[in-house]
Order: sequence, then structure tokens, then C-alpha cells
Amino acid sequence: MQSLPFPIIDPHIHQWDPYTTPHAAAFAVKLFGKHPRLLDKMVRLLKPKDVIETIGLTEHLTAPYLPGNYKKDAGHYKVEQIVHVEASWHQQKGTGVVNETRFIAGLPFDQHNIQLGGIVATADPRQKNFKQLLQLHREASPKFRGIRKMAAVHADKAIHAWADEPHLYRNKKFLKGFEELAKQDLSFDAWVYSTQLADVTALAKAFPDTPIVLDHLGTPAGLFGKVGKGTGKTAQQREYIFQAWKEDLAELAQCTNVSTKMSGLFMPVLGHDFHQQKRLATKQELVERAAPLIQHALNCFRAKRVMFASNFPMDRVSSSLTNIIDAFSDIVQAYDENALKPIFYENAKAFYKL
Repeated sequence: MQSLPFPIIDPHIHQWDPYTTPHAAAFAVKLFGKHPRLLDKMVRLLKPKDVIETIGLTEHLTAPYLPGNYKKDAGHYKVEQIVHVEASWHQQKGTGVVNETRFIAGLPFDQHNIQLGGIVATADPRQKNFKQLLQLHREASPKFRGIRKMAAVHADKAIHAWADEPHLYRNKKFLKGFEELAKQDLSFDAWVYSTQLADVTALAKAFPDTPIVLDHLGTPAGLFGKVGKGTGKTAQQREYIFQAWKEDLAELAQCTNVSTKMSGLFMPVLGHDFHQQKRLATKQELVERAAPLIQHALNCFRAKRVMFASNFPMDRVSSSLTNIIDAFSDIVQAYDENALKPIFYENAKAFYKL
């Protein structure tokens, strides 16, 4: 068991309750919530294969994940503050997405000695009411800090697409709406697959004064094994994915308004199969797989523009949160022991103005 000599700020967790909120599995949960095996079968029937492959286990869709669940996952580590990042709220019409901000603002974090530091909500800059949505998010909670609009779409059609077009961050309507985000001094969480990193670079160059954070180091799908129809199927393909990711991440890091989160590195879409083996990765396995990615990110962004984030519960499918913190802190300490507090506390506090 390890420890850090300071509390952690975790700037990327998701909270949801399929029993009470608009959620991908809400219908199935209400019908079969008391019958776990039947619920699992039903979700697998109702949800496309690419969704199941991305999340790994259906319980990520069907089980609530609330402050008490996160507190338990954090174990002996003291987490001072968290930032909730939008989690595909399914009430999208009109101003429906603002209800996610209201829901998060009402959760009992204080009961678990954790502060809700910030909320990264969602809104689509292409929508005519984008400015209104930003204002409503502000009114819903003083913790509102910015938005995330996911753009992850892969050329392999069997890998789940999280947006309705492959180059969302280059869309003219998106860019026009994004001007309002920049005017209001709000931050932007960008999430793409590694094959789309150039789109984030173009967005950062178009808005050099807007703080942008790349979620999950840009998610190189298939880096550790086959996903989709054939992405990452061979060692040669996986090496190509890695080298292309390294080059594109280094180019993005030249944009000084961009930071990145070392998070999401154990989602199944990267090619991990621990959940299929019905076990959790050990700390050593985490170090072996994550170290080359984290070390390269640190070389590119340096310690002041990298922040640890858990992405829980999404990475829970592959390992425990305590194992992940243990492994990632070891990797950072080996790189530069003076980088620990910036990466696990200070950078997130500064970026999100906590």
C-alpha cells in the first residue's frame, strides 16, 4: 500500500444513476434491475456490440455510480476534490442537458468528505441555443467550469462512435459556436481517438487563448490488442498506432493552451482484455502498459500541463483505483519526484479554477 504526502484532486470522474436519470440503460434497469443476469443479457441484446466492446462490462451502464461508490474506490487515498465530466446524459432536446448539472450539484459529496470542485457539462456549439445553454449551466451551479463535446469517431466502423461526424472539431458551425465559449472564459475538454489528434491541434490553434484539455491522452484504440473489425490485430499494426500517436501528441503539445489528462488508459477500447479474463490488472501490469504513454506525454507537455485523472468508473473494468494511483504515481516519481504534486493536485486546481 502506497500513499501520497498530500491530498488528490481527481478532475475526471462520472456520476450517474440509471434508476432516476435519463440514461442509456434506464429502460432495461427499470424492467430487470432486480435480476442481474437477465439485465446483463437484455443490455447485450439492446445495445450495439461496439458499445459493449468499448465499456467491457454491462454493469457500467446498469449500476449507479455515486459519491459513496467513488469514496469506496478511492480506498486509503485522500481525495480533496473531484470534477464531474459529462456522462452522455440522454435528455438532449431543448435545454435537457442542463439537468445533468442540476443532478450533479445535488449529490451528497460532503457526506463522504469530498468536495465537488467543478462540473464539466455538455452542450453542442453547433446548436442555435448554445449561448443559452452555457448561461443555464452557470445558473444551475456555481461549480460549472466548462464543457465537453465528445468527438471520438474511428475509421474502423466497429469501434463505437461518440459523435455524429468524424471531424466535429473542424465543423464551421462548431467553430462559430466555440467563439462563445472563448468569450466566456470557459474551458473545453476534448476527447478524440488518436487518429483525430490533428483536429484538436487545429482547434487549439484557432482559439489560442482558450484552455483546452485533451482527455485520456487521446485514446489510441487498439494499442494493446484487437478492437473493432481489425484495429490493433497485429504487432506491426500496434507499433504503427503507437508511433503515429507519439508524433501527433508531440505536435499538439506545441499548443501552449493545451493540457492533457493521464486517464482512461485502461478502457477496453485500447485493446485490454482483463475483463474477459475475469480479473483486475496488477499494479505491475499497469506500470508496464502505461509507462511508455505517460513518459511520452510528460516529455511533450512537461509536468505543468499533465494532470492525473481516474476516469472512474470507466477504467474500473480493468483495475482498481488504488492500483491505478499506485502505478501512475510510481511512473511520475521515476520521471521526476517534484512532478507528483503538480500532476496529482496543483495542475487540475489551476486549470479548472477550483
